[in-house]
Amino acid sequence: MKTRLHERYATDAVPGLTKRFGYKNNMAVPRVTKVTVNIGLGEASQNVKLLDTAAQELGQITGQKAVITRAKKSISNFKIRKGMPIGCMVTLRGERMYEFLDRLTSVVLPRVRDFKGLAPSSFDGRGNYTMGLKDQLVFPEIDYTRVDKMKGMNVTITTSARSDEEGRELLKLLGMPFRS
Repeated sequence: MKTRLHERYATDAVPGLTKRFGYKNNMAVPRVTKVTVNIGLGEASQNVKLLDTAAQELGQITGQKAVITRAKKSISNFKIRKGMPIGCMVTLRGERMYEFLDRLTSVVLPRVRDFKGLAPSSFDGRGNYTMGLKDQLVFPEIDYTRVDKMKGMNVTITTSARSDEEGRELLKLLGMPFRS
């Protein structure tokens, strides 16, 4: 069963992108390949309980179990040793990814305080988009009475687009509210 956003991709985005960029084949049209949601908690080196609640909240938000990320190398100024847990992340693909993106654009982003649209310049040069959210309370799945600490998160949308312009157009056709 296709989700609402996946249907929109097939009916609106593919013809729109084909018309704008002149693709000869539907398989050449860019698509969203994965969405990565990441919470970095440097304080988790002192308090491991923070990481457990962050992973549990990330699981509620995405509908998928979060993976604990560990430090790749030691940094003495931050009192971090190699292998210490410092965050958690989830990689979404397929229908779960489309469902999360749909909720992000239609429910979560309108709930962000003083939201004027996403910055259209946050592309990495290869058509992938990264955005930051300041707190997890904008997600309706989170019970705000149980939140002990605000945790920001990064959401990276990886596309198969070759350029930022193609990626921006793809996300715009999927309903991402960019600033004009």
